[in-house]
Amino acid sequence: MSCRVEDLLEFLLTRRSVRQFKPDPVPDDVLLKVLDLARYAPSAGNRQPWVFVVVKDPEVKDKLASLRPGAAPLARAPAGIVVACDKDTSQLSYQVDCACATMYIMLAAHALGLGTVWIQALANTEEIQKLVGLPENYVPVAIVAIGYPAEKPQPRPRKPLEEIAYLNRYGVKLIPS
Repeated sequence: MSCRVEDLLEFLLTRRSVRQFKPDPVPDDVLLKVLDLARYAPSAGNRQPWVFVVVKDPEVKDKLASLRPGAAPLARAPAGIVVACDKDTSQLSYQVDCACATMYIMLAAHALGLGTVWIQALANTEEIQKLVGLPENYVPVAIVAIGYPAEKPQPRPRKPLEEIAYLNRYGVKLIPS
């Protein structure tokens, strides 16, 4: 399959955080495709310290969704994916490694017509570990609510590039005002 650069850039610009999902289940082969693609995320030293726990059980999803207000979309999604990293394997970079894998999950899902929303998990690591049976050395970094979108969110405002891009040193504008 050949894609034009413009199509790839448009693909990146059209990914949205989806918080409302259709009740239709996501087939296992589609979830496995998403996870297979996530394996190709970059990680420091190529350690690949992540594991992915797919959560479909409504009771477990509801418990995870009740841990914090921002996790509520998980209760409405047909599935969730807990992304956890082995802090012993990747002591300095496990959070970044798992963040990269999470983004790959979200991009792969978008490519397959699914919607996702990132749910930060670092504030509730012990509860999440218990709910999904993770060993103590696996730190849940994110939960991704995943399903077929029941909404089409508009793009949210972004800071202008002039405010966030610098040349060689913070404070030296890359784009003059």
